[in-house]
Amino acid sequence: MEGCIQIAAILLILVMYFDPHSSLPLCTDSSAPFAANHTLQFCSSTGATCCDDADDLQLKKQFDSMNISDSACASLLKSILCARCDQFSAQLFRVDSSAPREVPVLCNSTISKNSTQSNQAARDFCSTVWTTCRNASVFDSPFRASENSSSIKLTDIWRSQADFCNVYGGASDDGLTCFSGEPVALNSTATPAAAPSGLCLEKIANGSYLNMVAHPDGSNRAFFSNQQGKIWLATIPEEGSGGTLFLDEADPFLDLTDEVHYDVEFGMLGVAFHPNFAENGRFFVSFNCDKEKTPGCGGRCACNSDVDCDPSKLSTNSTEQPCRFHSVIAEFSVNGSAPQLSSAMNAKPEEVRRIFTMGLPFTGHHGGQILFGPEDGYLYLMMGDGGGTGDPFNFAQNKKSLLGKILRFDVDSFPSAKEVDQSELWGNYSIPKNNPYIDDEEMQKEIWALGLRNPWRCSFDSARPSYFICADVGQDRYEEVDLITRGGNYGWRAYEGPYVYKPSGGNASLDAARLIFPAVGYNHSEVNVNEGSASITGGYFYRSMTDPCMHGRYLYADLYGGSIWTGTERPANSGNFSSSKVPFTCARDSPLSCSFTVPGNPLPSLSYIFSFGEDNNRDVYLLANSGVYRVVRASRCGYMCTTENDSTSGVARGPGSSSSSSPPKNSGVLRGLFLLVFLMALLLLF
Repeated sequence: MEGCIQIAAILLILVMYFDPHSSLPLCTDSSAPFAANHTLQFCSSTGATCCDDADDLQLKKQFDSMNISDSACASLLKSILCARCDQFSAQLFRVDSSAPREVPVLCNSTISKNSTQSNQAARDFCSTVWTTCRNASVFDSPFRASENSSSIKLTDIWRSQADFCNVYGGASDDGLTCFSGEPVALNSTATPAAAPSGLCLEKIANGSYLNMVAHPDGSNRAFFSNQQGKIWLATIPEEGSGGTLFLDEADPFLDLTDEVHYDVEFGMLGVAFHPNFAENGRFFVSFNCDKEKTPGCGGRCACNSDVDCDPSKLSTNSTEQPCRFHSVIAEFSVNGSAPQLSSAMNAKPEEVRRIFTMGLPFTGHHGGQILFGPEDGYLYLMMGDGGGTGDPFNFAQNKKSLLGKILRFDVDSFPSAKEVDQSELWGNYSIPKNNPYIDDEEMQKEIWALGLRNPWRCSFDSARPSYFICADVGQDRYEEVDLITRGGNYGWRAYEGPYVYKPSGGNASLDAARLIFPAVGYNHSEVNVNEGSASITGGYFYRSMTDPCMHGRYLYADLYGGSIWTGTERPANSGNFSSSKVPFTCARDSPLSCSFTVPGNPLPSLSYIFSFGEDNNRDVYLLANSGVYRVVRASRCGYMCTTENDSTSGVARGPGSSSSSSPPKNSGVLRGLFLLVFLMALLLLF
């Protein structure tokens, strides 16, 4: 019996230590907490919470059924049960692990040597639980060793406090959170990093590109694509070397210009490489097509009876509407065979299969970016509301519409016979089993998040994959940046950012308590462009140490090129951001000369900033109409960064080397293997 307990303890400890990532406020179902408009009766939760009244009642029933013999222990166990309502419950219960926990990780001073908890009592909470509850009788205890046990005392199962806390205790190291008996409070006293005095850029290419994707092989190569429909494989020079982007315009990796419909808001909008690209050579392209010019372009129209939309009323221009233009995701593969797939210089021009096709109601607001989730391996599509002032059909909030949503597909599994027979899908994919509305008959199963107007450039934080962040283009007043979570509703068209939006005609009211408002953003009055126009371009969390003063900050910009912002999170992992506009200029020794002035505009300008990119060194790039710019050392522009030195910047790096201070991708696995060997050695001693 004791040997089984020790093995279980080892497995649980490994589960706790395998995840090296910290996380923003999330509930155990990976959704965002919401703002409760009243205090829960049992758990007394207020403010941001993961529990509604039904959850609160269920927890009370569970507590009552435990029939705890000691009142002091009962108080502690109530707080432990109610930890599910904490806005950080996903961290407390470590929901990313393969073995879901029944109780949160209890703060334990014997493990938490570097705990950020505010006092010793918090760090010793696991000891407090053991001391208070060890002789209390508890029916269906959350600490029971198996489902078959009912009434237990802790001393019936665990030989000592050390054994108990080795399994149920944990640390807040690596930014992970443990439960101290009170709602989680993050450390807000840490000294903030030195603020950047300015953003220094170097220009490495003159071409105009819409997408940049680092090569999956980890080298200094990346794929660049333009809106017209071509993808190139390019080699990126070392920072500060004076080199330029090596790209052969005459020899594209893939040319789809014959299929792609190109216009102001149409074209090739996204490129994504399969997580196992090195083994299978698969990649995916998102683009628009014209069914009147390209055979095979046609598909179902997003305006249909399911969403109370009559296609005949979309436009009086019969030559363009309804649904003449489509959003498409197609799969392609490279030329070559394993194990040389990663070194392929070209792709096969024929599609492997058409993943997704949807007819568009208007000629704007259809996003089009695609990304693979770094943790789940599923394909995400950012889809705008379809166009029209104020989302006239309220597509973004319509449960049966895919417009104004972020969608998630499984492109590794073919659709089931049921899905095909009932024509539930828009292409050749399956629905991931944990999509938020998989069991909701009122919702489209592909939806991951809703209430967006036109998500333009999203990214996953390379240091914290749970941070999925998107810029969403505003209507008349506000440009926003959102932290995207499972099932999150971002308010459009009832809200434009933090402001109530009143569309002409129709009811757009929503329960604000259940909405997720922007992390950061800006008003149109904050940008210096003609007639107050503005359109946000989303970027990346800066994870390179080339400019250490930018490290950890989120970079984003306005399309019109005169304004760049940083979003700074404080406290760390809180989801609370502040933003500030950052000055920028070009390095005096830039490989290509930069012209940053526009007649009539006193601010520097890059012309149009279409997108951002990130390479395998975590350096960040701006893809502008005027060329490709890389963020470089602040000192090259005369800006001050007090933490810049030769050990973090200006050192030559080989292809694929990392300049990030973040742990390597497999650091959690290596740490877990080390612990496994260590703990197995201890087990043999027993």
